[in-house]
Order: sequence, then C-alpha cells, then structure tokens
Amino acid sequence: MSDVEQTLITDEAASEAYQDLHTIQDWVRWTASQFVTHEVYFGHGMDNPWDEAVHLILPVLNMPIDAPKEIMHARLTQSEKVNLLQYIKARVEQRIPVAYLTNQAWFAGMPFYVDERVLVPRSPFAELIAKKFAPWVASPNKVTRILDMCTGSGCIAIALAKAFDRAQVDAVDISFEALAVADINIEEYMLQDRVFAIQSDVFSGVPDQKYDLIVANPPYVDAEDMSDLPDEFHHEPELGLASGDDGLDVTRTLLTEAAEHLNDDGLLFVEVGNSMVHMESQFPDAPFTWLEFEHGGLGVFVVTKQQLLDYFAD
Repeated sequence: MSDVEQTLITDEAASEAYQDLHTIQDWVRWTASQFVTHEVYFGHGMDNPWDEAVHLILPVLNMPIDAPKEIMHARLTQSEKVNLLQYIKARVEQRIPVAYLTNQAWFAGMPFYVDERVLVPRSPFAELIAKKFAPWVASPNKVTRILDMCTGSGCIAIALAKAFDRAQVDAVDISFEALAVADINIEEYMLQDRVFAIQSDVFSGVPDQKYDLIVANPPYVDAEDMSDLPDEFHHEPELGLASGDDGLDVTRTLLTEAAEHLNDDGLLFVEVGNSMVHMESQFPDAPFTWLEFEHGGLGVFVVTKQQLLDYFAD
C-alpha cells in the first residue's frame, strides 16, 4: 500500500460511515479508530485517540465537551455526518491539529480561541498556576504585577489573572498576529482592565517595568528537533517554536535581562522543554531549580532575582 493510500480516508470508508454510523458515540468510536489507523500524532492537548475524537466531534456538533453522557446516543442527520467527515478527513489527511479545526483549545480547565497564528496551548504551567506557584510564592495576595513572556493566545496570562485576582498581567509577544488572538481571549474573559497584550521583543516593549512574577514560555525547539517534528507541528507558527541551533536564543536574552524587570523578591519561571539538555553547557553551575510535575511535563525551572544577579555578576 502506498503512503498516499495509507493516509487517505477512502470513498468506500466514507460511504460505509454514512450508512453504518448513526449516533455520536458511533462516530467517536469510528473517528478514534481512523486516528489510530492513519497514525495521527497526539501532541496538542490530547494524548490518546478517544479524547482527540471527542474534542473534534462534540465542538463540530456545537456540543460542549462536558455534555451529558446521554447525548452520546443521539442520532445524527445526514448533513451532520457529511460535515463531520470533512473535519475528520482534514485531521487525518492534512494533519491539522484538532484545536485549529474547532478553533478551541483548553488550558488550565478553560477554553480558549486559537487558530494558526498561535501555538496550541499545552504547557505544564497550568499545574503551577492551579497551585498559585506554591511553595515558591508564599503570599499570592501580595502578587500585583505579573509578566507573561511570549503569551501567544494569552491563555497563560488569563489563567494567571484568574489565579492572582489582585494582579495586573502584561501579556507580551513579538508577533502582532499572536497578540490579535490574545486580545480575542482577553475580551472573551472580560479581563481588559487587568490583562494587557503588548508587542515586545523579549523586554523591549516593557522598559523600566518591574514584576513580582515573570512566567516565560519562549520558543525553545532546537534545530535538530525542528527537522524531526511530526507534520502536525508544521501548522503552527515557526516563530513560536524555533529558537536557534540549541533552542535557547530567546532564553539567553531572557536570563540576562530578567533581573532588571523583577522586584527584589521576584521570581522567574521559564519553560525550555527538551532544550533543558543544552542548559548545562550554556549555563554551567547556574542556580536553577528544575521542577517536577504530577501530570506530566518537563524542562521548567525557577530562579530568583538575587540568584540571577549573583550568577551573571561572576
């Protein structure tokens, strides 16, 4: 069987789907099976074919993800089946992530609008935000200024504003297109008075500003990993992924300038993902504390302002 034949849903399979699949549950099961058969990659919020199918089919049918189980036995009309199959084919044949097909992604238990101008949210920062960064942040009520570096869709900034309800959050990104998406989400959550989307190349757009907390999810994919990424990732903006040969171009600037933008007791949290393997050679003996996550994720460290000052003073 050729590669083309392996990646297409045939007309025969489509015809059988129209005839034999009747309920939402039928379509979820068949779709999950198609995802396995055609070896789609799960890396944009879901890690298994069933959840991927649910997050595609229910939104396409204008149903909430947490719809009552009884709704799964509802029968579909022919027009609904035809519409669904177009989305399933786009996922299988074009490798478009589900979040881009439905324009919806979940982060920290909240839905966000996304499209191909921004990365699909998937950061382990959600777990830290849920805990209000305990034990490193001892008094959440005293956090009044937060910077979300490389905000993308604005999901981290918005989740931070929800967790720290006394804080102003500056959501910065180099991409005007990404900031347009962030503005959509800021308005949806009615946080225009506390979350501000700002165009900025690292700290260039926030001169002289200081923060209690800087949360950074910069691009960190190194050149080798960029060349090996599954097809799904090529629908995402490269600007949000690639960061030089070792994946640390943005991180280097961030680390050397962050202390200037932190209050005396300020904390910097940075996600570098797989590029954590390059951090030791680039920053030998650095005082980073690498974090462990209960729900998966790696490559996130925390460092204090004083530790940064001491390290770069040597």
